Amino acid sequence: MIFEDIKMSTEEIEQFNTILEEWIPSDASIAIAFQDTFVYFRSGHQKIHLAIGSKVPTDSIAYKVIQTRKKTDAIMENLMFETPYYAIGYPIIVNGEFGALVVVLPPLFNIQCPEPYRFITGKQAEDWIPIPIEQISHFESLQKRTWFYKDGEQYKTSVTLKELQTRLPDTFTRIHRSYIVNICSIKRITRDLTSNFIVLLNDDTELPVSQSYINNLRALLEF
Repeated sequence: MIFEDIKMSTEEIEQFNTILEEWIPSDASIAIAFQDTFVYFRSGHQKIHLAIGSKVPTDSIAYKVIQTRKKTDAIMENLMFETPYYAIGYPIIVNGEFGALVVVLPPLFNIQCPEPYRFITGKQAEDWIPIPIEQISHFESLQKRTWFYKDGEQYKTSVTLKELQTRLPDTFTRIHRSYIVNICSIKRITRDLTSNFIVLLNDDTELPVSQSYINNLRALLEF
């Protein structure tokens, strides 16, 4: 494989694969980039599509690794792929050129993270109220702010949905770019007139399930 002055032989690529296979899930994806272009990609699961030769987005893990030459990891939000993804980027050197090797983990991968939230402090008017996490029915991202709901009441929080994904207990799952729902608050899952899935909560709130998340929800709830 040749990209300008950078040549990666089959043996070099296989070395990366052999090392990574020992610790990453078999359905993880691997991308390698040099300068501003992806030169290698191996897809591990359905929602990942990346063409060799495509440009490296400036807000991607690969770009950050190439610029800083440091290991970088983060949950990325719909930048290159159809769903948010957890990626770890490593600086590499091939023939004297710095690049980035990025491991994209599958959506249901159990990310090691700090202790889950036991409560979230929400704001109503001029009051701050700590709410036990199990009492929250769902979180919503709206107009660049995050809200959560308890017994139909709305509270504002400074924590983003992206951050919440790493700190919420496993009774919560994301069903849409704008929603994370408490599974224990789900009354039923049904379809609307266009056959899209709808989550109906115990307080009769209806939340849409996007196509990007329906497979994850099916796998989690086994339906």
